[in-house]
Amino acid sequence: MKQAIIVLVVLAGMISAVLLPPFPQTDISNGVIQAKIYLPDSTQGYYQGVRFDWSGVIASLTYNGHSYFGQWFDKYDPKLHDAISGPVEEFTPIGYEQAKIGEDFLKIGVGSLRKTADAPYRFATSYPTVNLGKWTVKPGKDAVEFTHELTNAAGYSYLYRKTLRLLPGKPTLVLEHSLKNTGRKPIETTVYDHNFYMIDNQPTGPDVSVTFPFTLQTNDKARGLGTLFETRNNQVAYLRELAKGESTHSYLTGFGDTSKDYDIRIENRKTGAGVHITSDQPIAQLAFWSIATVVCPEPYVRIKAEPGQEFTWKITYDYYVKSEAK
Repeated sequence: MKQAIIVLVVLAGMISAVLLPPFPQTDISNGVIQAKIYLPDSTQGYYQGVRFDWSGVIASLTYNGHSYFGQWFDKYDPKLHDAISGPVEEFTPIGYEQAKIGEDFLKIGVGSLRKTADAPYRFATSYPTVNLGKWTVKPGKDAVEFTHELTNAAGYSYLYRKTLRLLPGKPTLVLEHSLKNTGRKPIETTVYDHNFYMIDNQPTGPDVSVTFPFTLQTNDKARGLGTLFETRNNQVAYLRELAKGESTHSYLTGFGDTSKDYDIRIENRKTGAGVHITSDQPIAQLAFWSIATVVCPEPYVRIKAEPGQEFTWKITYDYYVKSEAK
C-alpha cells in the first residue's frame, strides 16, 4: 500500500512538472561564477508581482562550490509581492500620494498601477496593472541586458536599462543601470537593493556577520535589537539563530554622503563564503531586515532625472571564500 502511494505521489509530481511550463530564464557564466536568471514575462514569468523591478531576478548563483541565492520563502505564487530571489531592486512609487482613487501611479521596472483606496501605499498590496510597458532582453554568455520602455504611464515616460555582467576571469557580478527620462515630467525617486542573501543555505545566526565601513547607529524601536541581534561598532551581529517566524528590522545610520560608505560585507564564518558589495553612488537610506533563511541589507540610492536627462548607477558584488573557513 505504501509503495502504491509513493508511486502515485511521484506520478503526480511528474504530471505537474509536465503541465507547468518552464519559467523564461537564461544562464550566464564567466567560468568562475555560474548564475541562472529569470526573465520578465507578464504571463509565464517567475515573478509577476508589482513591488520589485522585474529585471535581474537571480534564481541561483554559485562560486567555488558555494551558493548565494535561492528560494527563501515557503509559499510561492508569481503574483506575491516578495516571491522573488537575488539582489532584486524596488523603486519608490511615483505619484501615488497625488493620485486619487481610480487614478494611476508609477513603479519603475513594473509599470503604471491603479490606486484602489484612500490609504498609504503598501508594498504588499496587489495594485491592478494598467500599463506594463515593453521589455526587451539581450542574453549573452556572461551578461544579460534588460530594457524596459514605458510611454505615458501615469503621465511619465522612460527608457530603463539594466545589465547583469560577470567580469572576465573574476568572481565579480556588476549591475549596471541607466534611466533616461523620455517624458515631460521630472522623475525623482529612490531605489534600494533588497539583497536576499542565503549563503550556502545556512541559518541566520551567530555564524553570519554583516560589516560596514562606519559606526552603526540605530534606535530602540528596532525589531529584535538586544534579543536577536546587536550592533558592534561597524557590524551587525546575531545573538542566536533566528527561529521560523522571527525577524529583525532596523533603519541604520552613521553613513556619510559619499559612495565610500556604500561598502558592505556579508559573511558566513562556518562556510567561509562571503560577498563584498560596493556602488558608485552614496547611500540615501539604509534598512536592514532578516529572517531565519535570509539576510538583507537594503541600501537606497537617490535618483533624479529631468526630461531628456539620463541617470546612471552601478552596484558591484565581489564574491570570495576565506581561507580560514572551517
